[in-house]
Amino acid sequence: MAKSLRSKWKKKMRAEKRKKNAPKELERLKNILKTSGDVLMDEVKEIATVVPLEKVKEKTDKDDGIKMDTDTKRNQKTLLDEHGQYPVWMNPRQRKKLKAKRVKGKNKGKNKPKIAKGLTW
Repeated sequence: MAKSLRSKWKKKMRAEKRKKNAPKELERLKNILKTSGDVLMDEVKEIATVVPLEKVKEKTDKDDGIKMDTDTKRNQKTLLDEHGQYPVWMNPRQRKKLKAKRVKGKNKGKNKPKIAKGLTW
């Protein structure tokens, strides 16, 4: 569906409102975090989850040897994985465009231009 002017205007106004309120929110967050780390206030619970620094350091020390199971076998140029599949987030139009580019590169030497025949009387 097309984007209406009204939705574009509302999106623009929300962005301006976020810009305007960002400094106030930052100051409020800083003031809340200045309080002692042991006491959890209701306001802090609403804004963010507060975790003691020691727990965070322990967690990072434990996770150093563990590597996440991610899709590392993907070609960066064609975005194809080892099975020849595109990522799920890619739309069909992008897939078609990349495939056309890939096929064009493969057929570079195969498709020779035909020689124009001269007139025969």
